[in-house]
Amino acid sequence: MKQPHRQRKTVPSGGRPETEVAAAMQPVHKSQKLSNVCYDIRGPVLEHAKKMEDEGHRIIKLNIGNPAPFGFFAPDELIEDVIANLPAASGYSDSKGLFAARKAIMHYAQQKHLPNVAMDDIIVGNGVSELIVMAMQALLDNGDEVLVPAPDYPLWTAAVSLAGGRAVHYVCDEEQGWFPSIDDIRAKITPSTRAIVIINPNNPTGAVYPPELLQQIVEVARQHQLIIYADEIYDKVLYDEVKHTSIASLAPDLFVVTFNGLSKNYRACGYRAGWMILSGEKKHAKDYIEGLNMLASMRLCANVPSQHAIQTALGGYQSIDDLVAPGGRLARQRDLAHKLLTDIPGVSCTKPQGALYLFPKLDPKVYPIADDQQFILELLQQEKVLLVQGSGFNWIAPDHFRVVFLPNSDDLIEAIGRIARFLESYRKRHGAAE
Repeated sequence: MKQPHRQRKTVPSGGRPETEVAAAMQPVHKSQKLSNVCYDIRGPVLEHAKKMEDEGHRIIKLNIGNPAPFGFFAPDELIEDVIANLPAASGYSDSKGLFAARKAIMHYAQQKHLPNVAMDDIIVGNGVSELIVMAMQALLDNGDEVLVPAPDYPLWTAAVSLAGGRAVHYVCDEEQGWFPSIDDIRAKITPSTRAIVIINPNNPTGAVYPPELLQQIVEVARQHQLIIYADEIYDKVLYDEVKHTSIASLAPDLFVVTFNGLSKNYRACGYRAGWMILSGEKKHAKDYIEGLNMLASMRLCANVPSQHAIQTALGGYQSIDDLVAPGGRLARQRDLAHKLLTDIPGVSCTKPQGALYLFPKLDPKVYPIADDQQFILELLQQEKVLLVQGSGFNWIAPDHFRVVFLPNSDDLIEAIGRIARFLESYRKRHGAAE
């Protein structure tokens, strides 16, 4: 009797039939550690903008503080030093960074009056972003809490979550110049609180904190034995003769970790050259510091070519001073963008004293917004201007967005003109009174 025909199964080298292998494949899911991690500066709206660009649309991008596309380039002497040292930059450096780079950073720490800083207290990284993640990974166990400002630079919240911790947001008060609320900080402290993050000058608000306020934060940290993490990446991007004070200089008896780098002050974002400085009283943090050193060694070292720019940057002519001085390009563009935005009905904005951003408020009575990400997406689709919504910076209400004022004056006029046109149509569509 003839046997019925059976489909032959091909057997791959692993010994299992292909059909069986296919049936056994399971979806590959991302780690649950990423469940509460987001970074909307490069989030879903940006992905939509990329699709629009692929279709031939020109998008005006005011979403990210990346100076180079707007004609702000790293100083020539930095570029020259990197080129000159390339032949000697092929190998790994010390896991904490090149001697000359760390020596220059140590001298800078002395200029900023950071106490008790030696060469071994400095770790160079591939930008501050890498070091923030490293600092949180070394510190946090599941359930530990870190006080983070609202609004914040969202990498801080993401890094805390990725490390298994919980970011607890304390409010910065817009009515008080976007300064942190000391009362809210105190109210948010629990037995699980390990540290407090200070972003000064602040991204996204541009606030620069006076010594008196910083001293109050130090006192809270002292009372509750908190580590202070100070993000000072914009400490030279200051306007109107405002002075910056490093919070570590006010806390010689506390353990403070200060972050800085070349990205903003020296318009060298792509170099990925940042550092963290451990200062103050470090004896009780010995075990944590061992953890940091372990993580620094695990990634071998920061990229070596760009480290050769650090000594020249910190010791040479500070070209950022010309850009932020009255009449300088950044100062002019800040003033122009602030005026254009606040001339729009229902829009108010605290004028930034530092950094590269404005964080305007939309009057909820004029702009009844329920979902600010959808609002920003509609702006992109209608006017081809890319911004980041306030909730992308962990702000508590759907009534803010961040504007980068890096484009030249003509482009700012065009971009904010489009924003004004969109807001006018929004007011008409939603029947809001001006």
